[in-house]
Amino acid sequence: MTGTIVTALPYFSEPAERIASALGGSFVAYHDSVFTDTISTADRIVALMAIGIVVRKIAPLLTDKWRDPAVVVVSPDLRYVIPISGGHHGANDLAYELEKKLGLIPVITTATEATGRASAEGIAEEKGLRVVNPGSTRRSNAAVLTGTAGIYSVEGPGMVIAGGGVSFLVSDAPYTAGIGCRKGATSREIVEAIDEALMSATLTRSDISIYATTTLKLHEQGLTDAIREIGGNLIYLDQETLCRESVPSESAAERFGLPGVAEPAALAVSYKKELIMEKKVYGNVTLAFAR
Repeated sequence: MTGTIVTALPYFSEPAERIASALGGSFVAYHDSVFTDTISTADRIVALMAIGIVVRKIAPLLTDKWRDPAVVVVSPDLRYVIPISGGHHGANDLAYELEKKLGLIPVITTATEATGRASAEGIAEEKGLRVVNPGSTRRSNAAVLTGTAGIYSVEGPGMVIAGGGVSFLVSDAPYTAGIGCRKGATSREIVEAIDEALMSATLTRSDISIYATTTLKLHEQGLTDAIREIGGNLIYLDQETLCRESVPSESAAERFGLPGVAEPAALAVSYKKELIMEKKVYGNVTLAFAR
């Protein structure tokens, strides 16, 4: 990522350059493909122009709110800053930063923040955590708005069984691990396999935010004990979740209707959906890492 990009039509270039300077970003003069050129590389985009131009240009380019950059529009009169994409993912914070540094008025439309309530993403940002199951936040944040959501902190070790509208927040480490094991694998051999795999990938235990596996392994006590021993978080994923992922390797799990275990599990709970280590087998244990 390249940080903050500020763009504007030619007759707004001077104030746009001042905005870029205040944010420690770069000014890029507006041209027809400016958003196409920057949306996959910038962390934050500030557009000093009519909001309609920006909406029409970025709409076909947006893919996933967890990976798209934060985009805000500054009104041509330099009075307002409006987050239009990624409100909970940096755009609201960017608007507040522009309020503090340049006196602009933030126009916040995300429902939880606009009504003074906590959101899953906001809590994650505040506490340095990450949301493991981002697909849950629409329902969990809606429950916050209606006053039907509770916020529970489990210091662990522990086990949580919850429905699809519950957001799980864990340490904001950069990588995820998918793990599979043969029936009856012991905690000792699983811990040894994890440490060997981490060493192979030049990672440490603290680099892993969460370990994920299939619900078919719910009764593998060795796996539960191993993750508890290393102080990790373990989540069990259902067949539907694992089958959404495309993986590079063939797997014996295909006989159970799964594309695999280690690779799709690691991808399913990752943000960037990139494998940094394809599955490797360590005795009775299989591991893959993603980011």
